[in-house]
Order: sequence, then C-alpha cells, then structure tokens
Amino acid sequence: MSDRPSTVRQGMRWARRILAVALSVCAVAGAVRLIVPATGGPDGEPPGARRQLAFLRSALDAGAGDEAQRLFPEGFFFLHTLYGLSWVELGMRKPAGERAEALGEARWALERLDSPAGRAPFSAGLVPSYGVFYRGWSNWLRGGVLSLQQESRRDPAELRRFVADSAEIGVAFGAATSPYLEAYPGQAWPVDSTVAVASLRLHDALVRPRFGRTVEDWLREARERLDPRTGLLPHRADPVTGEPAEVARGTSQSLIQRFLVDIDPAFAAGQYTRFRDRYVVTPLGLGPAVREYPEGVDGPADVDSGPLPLGVSLSATAVTLGAAQVHGDAPLAEALAGYGELAGLPIGTPWTKRYAWGLLPIGDAFLVWSKTARPWVETVPAPPPASIAWWWRAPLLTLLAVLGAVPWLPALRRHLKVRAVTRGGRRSAGGPDGPG
Repeated sequence: MSDRPSTVRQGMRWARRILAVALSVCAVAGAVRLIVPATGGPDGEPPGARRQLAFLRSALDAGAGDEAQRLFPEGFFFLHTLYGLSWVELGMRKPAGERAEALGEARWALERLDSPAGRAPFSAGLVPSYGVFYRGWSNWLRGGVLSLQQESRRDPAELRRFVADSAEIGVAFGAATSPYLEAYPGQAWPVDSTVAVASLRLHDALVRPRFGRTVEDWLREARERLDPRTGLLPHRADPVTGEPAEVARGTSQSLIQRFLVDIDPAFAAGQYTRFRDRYVVTPLGLGPAVREYPEGVDGPADVDSGPLPLGVSLSATAVTLGAAQVHGDAPLAEALAGYGELAGLPIGTPWTKRYAWGLLPIGDAFLVWSKTARPWVETVPAPPPASIAWWWRAPLLTLLAVLGAVPWLPALRRHLKVRAVTRGGRRSAGGPDGPG
C-alpha cells in the first residue's frame, strides 16, 4: 500500500507528458498546414482534391444527399451539383484525352439532378419550370459536361438538351419584369439568376452566340437595382419588381462573385473589390474570414450562413476562396485555403480526405469546389491590389508556438529548480563554483 501514492504520481506524470507531446504535435501539424500551399490556383490541381472527391462519392453512395436534404431545402441538389462541378473543374485541367473519369463522374451527378429526388423541392409551375435555382445550376453543370468533350465528339442528346434548356431560361428572362427570377413561388434571390445568366454566357461560348442581348439587358437591370447600402447585388429581391429586399450578405455574395466574372469581367471587378472591402475581415487578428453582413451591420444567422461567431460565416469564408481564385486574387485565395487547412481539422488517408471529421459532407463539397475554381468563359483577370499582408500567418504561428510550448513549462521550471539546487549544493561543498 505504501507504493500506491508514488504509483499514482508516476501515472499522472506520464499522462501529463503524453498530453504535452500531443499538444506539441498538434501545434507543429497546424503550423505545417498553415504554411504548405493548399490550392493550385486556376491552373494547377489542388493538393488532396481527388481524395476529397473520393470521400464525397463514398458519402453520396451511403446516402449523404438524403441526409443533407434534411438539413436544408437544397441539400440533395447542392451536394450532387458541387460534386459534379468539381470533377468538371479537375477535368478542364487535363488534356482532352485524359478526361474520361471526370466526364463520367460529372454525368453521374447530372443524372442525379434530373431524378425525382433532385427536383423534389422545386415547383414545376414556375418560369422556367422548377425555378431559376434548379434550372440555372443544372444548366451550368450540363454546360460543364459538354466542356469536357471535344467539340466534334459531343454527345448529340446532351448538346440538344443544353441548347433547349438555355433557350427556356433565355425566354424566361426576356418575359420577366425583374432581372431576378423566382427560385420558389414568390421568392427571388439574385444569386440564382446570376448562375443562370452565366450558363447563357457558357452556351454562347460552347455553341454559338445567341443570348448577348439577354445578358446585356440583365446587366443593365441588375445595375439599376443594387443594394443601396453596399452597392452590391442584394441578397433577396422582390420577385415582381426586382427591388432589393435584403442587404447584400456574404453567403450569396461569395457565390455571385464566383460567377459574375464569366458574365462581365469589368462589372465583376468592381463588385468583387466592393465585396472584399466590406466583408473580408481578420477577427481577433487571426487570419482572413468573411462576414455574413457588412461591417457595421449585424443580423440573424440562418441555415445558409450557419452560426455567426464574431459575425463570420464559415460557409461564406470557404466559398470566397473560389471567388478570389477566379478573380486572380492569389494572396486572399491562398490565405483562405491555408486558414481552412488549420481550422477545418482535415483528416487524410492515402485514399480519402475529409474536413471536420467528415460530419458535414456539404462543407467538404463547397471547399473542394472552391479550391478548384477557375473561369469557364473568360480568362483569369488581372489581379486586384492585394488586401492580405505577406505576414498574415505570423499571429497564428505565434499562437501555435505558444500552445505547443505551454505544456512543457512546468517541466522546464522543475528542471531549472533542480539545476539551481544542484549548483547551490556544489557551492556549499566547496566545488568548482564554491570557495576554494
């Protein structure tokens, strides 16, 4: 029994050592993730992108689409769409003869959108049928599938469907009193119409010019209905007049900025810098993040934004990575990607990669789609003036260094105390440090 207290103390000492080692390893791993490039820019393939898609495919096969649908109204649709679009992005980075895998996976995703489950949340009675959200994103992915095929070898049925769907979308815009078509009965979000108009521009690039006037009219009408507080496209609009109904928000702006560059690069450049100036922040001085509402404005969180710690939307932050990349804003894109590698807690194996333990595959889908971003119609524009300082990592690296060192301070104090006692003993014994 007399040895029991010493055994307990020894066990606690080992537990503290193990905890200290674990914290130090985590701090070093965090520093590495923060420093190693996490995106390949508009032309290179992002590290780990294929492993992320492997995880997403396994999750989709296991029912992740249905689980996402229970979380928010477009969960099933969005998860499959982003999966397919990310494969298109990777395929575009390959020579024409090496795109078979990307084309097959993108087609698989598109077939899922065309299924009853893909159309279930949307109303067939809208114009265009099933609403501009469903039709715009589907048409964009369909155009992406065609983009992966050599022009002389495009599937005739896929081409006819793309042309017909583009025509229906164009007619709907031409007949509307607002530049923002309905996604649901009585509800219009400008971001959805932005995606649809971008798909018309993609049609004109892939097939033949047809919708130039439609796009010009849309741009003119959209410029006349900007959010007066920010000068950006509003988050929500009146479905009849198109007048702003809600201030511009980060979750929709991060998507809008991704697509505007393929509609009108000049208009997009001004909108992007406005968005970046009003929404990209560095909370607590620790890395870039994106607010859901412009600085000086607070508002409620919702299913799209997620929780808003310090006003920041994690979903908007992830998607802004892609917006920065298509605008040639490499410093911001690289910073957001690096920050995501640190804060996203990625888990990698030789076969898969997932973030936040893979609990929300929709988050993984948005992130891989953002990392693979590139313009589809236009070329990457000249980069805007940098908004991120070269030393942005310094506060985070300092914090990681402190977290890695703190667990070892008690042992260091004990070591110094023992050393001081030993030196004192040597002096009192007349050693080399004491009196002769």
